[in-house]
Amino acid sequence: MATSAGHVWRPSAARVLMVDGFVPGPRGVPATAPATPAWPAKDPADVLDYQFDISPALSGNDGDGVATLDVGVVPATPGGLSLASAAADGARAVLWLQGGVAGVTYTVTLTIGTQAGRTLSRSVLLPVVALSGSGVVSTALVTDGGDTLTDGQGNVLISG
Repeated sequence: MATSAGHVWRPSAARVLMVDGFVPGPRGVPATAPATPAWPAKDPADVLDYQFDISPALSGNDGDGVATLDVGVVPATPGGLSLASAAADGARAVLWLQGGVAGVTYTVTLTIGTQAGRTLSRSVLLPVVALSGSGVVSTALVTDGGDTLTDGQGNVLISG
């Protein structure tokens, strides 16, 4: 008789970002917004876990952690990137993201509420690239930073 094997689920360390902007700076120096962070690219067929660690924002507040998550994805289009599920792992928000259109860079906005009542809101970029098959758009327009340019509806802009 077969016995079910138990599973210990651990999020992948390959897709972890840490909240930025909580390092003290010298007095009198104006704060500047850090660049929007980005997770590694995913294929439209991938369903992967992505983590956002807020522990720097909770420094000195042992016991505080993620209590609530509100996740938005832009552009929101049919067949676009979507949230399959979300969970909290201490000071980390863990998102399972699926789908997406090749050539589109999505903005995932997380609003995280903590057990102590803090609220943090951050956006993270997630490029979707055809990593399997031959669906790569070779004439897509890209920025100097390598991001694919899209119109307001998330359609890839191509040259020629």
